[in-house]
Amino acid sequence: MTDARTPFGLWSGIGLVVANMIGVGVFLSTGFMAQSMAPGTILLAWGVGTVLALAGARAYGEVATLVPESGGEYRYLSTLLHPALGSLAGWASLLVGFSAPIAADALGAGDYAQKLFPAVDPLWFGAALVVLITALHAVGLHVSARAQNALVVVKVLLLTAFLALGLFAGHLGFPTWVPPSPAKEPVSDFVGSLFYIAFAFSGWNAAVYAASEFTDAKRTVPRAMVLGCGLVAALYLLLNYVFVANLTPEQLSIVFRFDSEKVTVGHALALALGGPVAAQALSGIILLAFISAMSAMTLVGPRVYAAMAKDGVLPRALAGKDGKPPTLSVLLQGVLALAVLFTHTLQEVLKNVGAILVLFAALTVAGLFWAGRRIPGATVKPIALVCAAVYLGSAAVMLYFGFLGKTHLLWWVGGVALVALLAWAASPARRRPA
Repeated sequence: MTDARTPFGLWSGIGLVVANMIGVGVFLSTGFMAQSMAPGTILLAWGVGTVLALAGARAYGEVATLVPESGGEYRYLSTLLHPALGSLAGWASLLVGFSAPIAADALGAGDYAQKLFPAVDPLWFGAALVVLITALHAVGLHVSARAQNALVVVKVLLLTAFLALGLFAGHLGFPTWVPPSPAKEPVSDFVGSLFYIAFAFSGWNAAVYAASEFTDAKRTVPRAMVLGCGLVAALYLLLNYVFVANLTPEQLSIVFRFDSEKVTVGHALALALGGPVAAQALSGIILLAFISAMSAMTLVGPRVYAAMAKDGVLPRALAGKDGKPPTLSVLLQGVLALAVLFTHTLQEVLKNVGAILVLFAALTVAGLFWAGRRIPGATVKPIALVCAAVYLGSAAVMLYFGFLGKTHLLWWVGGVALVALLAWAASPARRRPA
């Protein structure tokens, strides 16, 4: 049961996770991988990606039990490591962590709306979505929660119908095709494929940002992350089996036309099994996936800024009032998302955002190993530490390859860090003991 101050329960939390995770990534990744990897190797990679995502969710669940408050990485790093690191994570969220992905999804939604309705202008359609969704989440907590839940239910039902088309109308025998360009370095190629999969799985930690607004947060938030991630993982594994069982590498190569035509592996499957009408219907499903993800990020992002405002890191007005959404924070994020949307530099920004978010997630998970020193009487379950170690190892590999030969990313991260640390040093929170 929920009340005015805690409108989110377990199903709302699962919905937030599902909404953040399911996007266009699952409909693209296997198409790229199939050009150099065999079907069994592709499915193994998705299995490994599932293990890594669940390890991250379990480790974050332990952190959420120790620190059952809103704010995500800002709150966790401030508590487990040092307030300066928390402030750095919070400013990264404010400047790019949510606004850039919202803008990217808005533009993606505009592109798919144009596929369905050619007269639509993608940029202005995306901008209108940002304004509409921002207004929706600024109105009230229960309106926000119910709208988000409705979007998730419709999206999951449509995706389930699409999966059923593949399972009942397609072939289920294990595929035997051979990739057209087998990898010369299979291990390196396999590790590289995990980047595609990590992108498709991103968002499993969505519930932590609004933890204070959940009923029984210590119990509900961890369960929501693990269950939500598990449900999405099961859907992803089934979808990708259907893809490789029914499509050849040539058909899967449709993803290389994504930038110009907005077609995916899902479109190739729908076209093969259901014809042009089914392919158009998939465009509608992907459009809804973008809108649902935008809504989820618009809901959770402002909770980070509100937590920072309560601590004096940002102006107090952004904190909002108990039992109501942090309206000014919601509006601020909407303005930032519109600013990013109209700059037309989303691709490069999102590459930088990905590196930053992986870095802060890794630092948060690492905080479990110091929890006993920072939180008196805190005990961390051994399974959580194992999961944390697994996630840290995968994050280290991703960051190494992500920054390898890309020194401009280091400068970019350094610039964000400098702004954030200067802001923290000048804030009232700086004068409080770490």
